[in-house]
Amino acid sequence: MLYDAYEVQRSLLAGASKLAGLGAGWLNNPNNPWGYSAMGPVVAAGLQVFADAAAPHGKPAFGIDSVRVGRKDARVDEQILLRKPFGQLKHFAKEGVAAGPPLLIVAPMSGHYATLLRGTVQRLLPGFDVYITDWRDAKCVPLSDGSFDLDDYVDYLIEFLEHVGEWTGERPHMLAVCQPAVPAFAATALMNADKNPSRPKSLTMMGGPIDTREAPTAVNTLATDRPFGWFEHNVIATVPMIYPGAGRKVYPGFLQLAGFMTMNLGSHLISHWEMFKHLVQGDEEGAAQTQRFYDEYRSVCDMTAEFYLQTVDVVFQRHLLPKGELMHRGRRVDPAAIRDTALLAIEGERDDISGIGQTRAALDIATRLPKAKKEYFLARDVGHYGIFNGRKWREKIAPVVERFIQAND
Repeated sequence: MLYDAYEVQRSLLAGASKLAGLGAGWLNNPNNPWGYSAMGPVVAAGLQVFADAAAPHGKPAFGIDSVRVGRKDARVDEQILLRKPFGQLKHFAKEGVAAGPPLLIVAPMSGHYATLLRGTVQRLLPGFDVYITDWRDAKCVPLSDGSFDLDDYVDYLIEFLEHVGEWTGERPHMLAVCQPAVPAFAATALMNADKNPSRPKSLTMMGGPIDTREAPTAVNTLATDRPFGWFEHNVIATVPMIYPGAGRKVYPGFLQLAGFMTMNLGSHLISHWEMFKHLVQGDEEGAAQTQRFYDEYRSVCDMTAEFYLQTVDVVFQRHLLPKGELMHRGRRVDPAAIRDTALLAIEGERDDISGIGQTRAALDIATRLPKAKKEYFLARDVGHYGIFNGRKWREKIAPVVERFIQAND
């Protein structure tokens, strides 16, 4: 009933959003005398903020058509190299310039689409041949396509790396943002143990929950303060009949979004207030920056119940990877098996999702990897989102990633 109730509310708000948008447009019309009254801009701004907040959001486009490489603008074509039920391997092909070392960016499967990493892709694209895991919304995957759990996630990463390796003839590099740090580390360990020819040359982990016992955050506390059964009975819903994945058990994206919005409710309210003031003053460019962020932030997708619950159990409650007890299809994932994949751990000083030390733990458990192949970077005055997007990502963090990958290519 939870999902059905949400759909009713979403339909009602979609209609209200459309009406509010029409009202704002009517008041902002230069031929409308009411728009020049004292209250006209105020009411129009309020209607526009509500319209944006209540509007339905689908999957955004990356929209990266070109990239500046040196002194040349190169056209970028998005190519789908491999399609699978729960995700696809996307390639950003540059035309007329050197591709650079192959780099697989692993997007989080945590309620948002891979386009959340648009800024990450744009910044790294000039120097690298970039690929990304483009995960699918679970509510759009028919039940006939089977299930998807943490083991499947690791399998997908291995298959994607192998495909990139075969496509380019080189061992690729891998970069995992947030949640996929754990499966990316596991895939790297398994491929190192097997001496897989496509094992990554380097693995960069950014704000990832390798060991959530280090500096626990509110997210970690939520996962440990409640028994596993609580999550099964309170946050898992059934996809309604209106979607292709009808009947599938999922952790809905709207619940994930509600949780994140609640964690920083004051900041979100201030952002919307600033957006409102920009609109009242006629500063549409200033308002557009906030609007673009929330258009992306509110675009959410569902996770399969089995993947979400297994992640809560394995990563946040039992901490199996740092204990050396993580299993993949009956086989132990041995962190010490990583011997020639260089590791970079990046953390944000103000990260309220993955605390300081949680990602760095990956360097400690890779006991047989030479110190020369391990690197750690703490981004000062940076929160979770700022690790991979925004000015500090572009100017302070990305150069560290570039130097590390080039040094280990």
